[in-house]
Amino acid sequence: MSAELPPIRDAATVIVLRRDRPVPRVLMGQRGATAAFMPSKFVFPGGAVDPGDAQVPLAMSLSTLCSDRLAEDAAAGLHHALAAAAIRELWEESGLIIGRPGTWNAEVPADWASFAARGYLPDASALQFVFRAITPPGRPRRFDARFFQVDADQIADDPDDFSAACEELSHLQWIPLPEVRRFDLPFITEVVLAEIAARANDPAPPASVPFFRNNDEESLFLRLSGASQPR
Repeated sequence: MSAELPPIRDAATVIVLRRDRPVPRVLMGQRGATAAFMPSKFVFPGGAVDPGDAQVPLAMSLSTLCSDRLAEDAAAGLHHALAAAAIRELWEESGLIIGRPGTWNAEVPADWASFAARGYLPDASALQFVFRAITPPGRPRRFDARFFQVDADQIADDPDDFSAACEELSHLQWIPLPEVRRFDLPFITEVVLAEIAARANDPAPPASVPFFRNNDEESLFLRLSGASQPR
């Protein structure tokens, strides 16, 4: 009898780009050596969408362009939960807040309690949807990950203060883009970084978003709102 395949979970990842020096820097941290998924690798903050993310109030929503791209080949209304998950994961794993001061008028999900306690509402307006990738078959965990880029100027507090971060990522640091490939990176992170470096000076969200889709039959490198190419 064949082993049951792991489910593919929706996930959100955040690429925070900092431009206060001549060379842009990106926020990354190292996963633990015993982690079930990508042990010891340097990654961006991110993780799976939680059930409560869909009900979280946003101070401002995603742009129409990003929402439309997220809606392609996805469940209806998922864009809200993905944006909220991206902001929550950044908060949990780095202690950095993308939000605006405000009061929650709805019940606060448990995994948002520490964020809400800081007196902020999550703000998705500055998130740019820039990449999507599905974990290939054969991995212990699989995710349909949407990568969001955001400028470090949108961080509500000190971008060097990681004191509120959980312990999921260690060695949190701002790495100059030309130096990132010296670190131990997952393959897909290298692909995403190449995309980010190519558009590092472009302030607008991309009109066409790369999508690395893996399933049991084939791998395709697609573009959301573009043509597909077999890989």
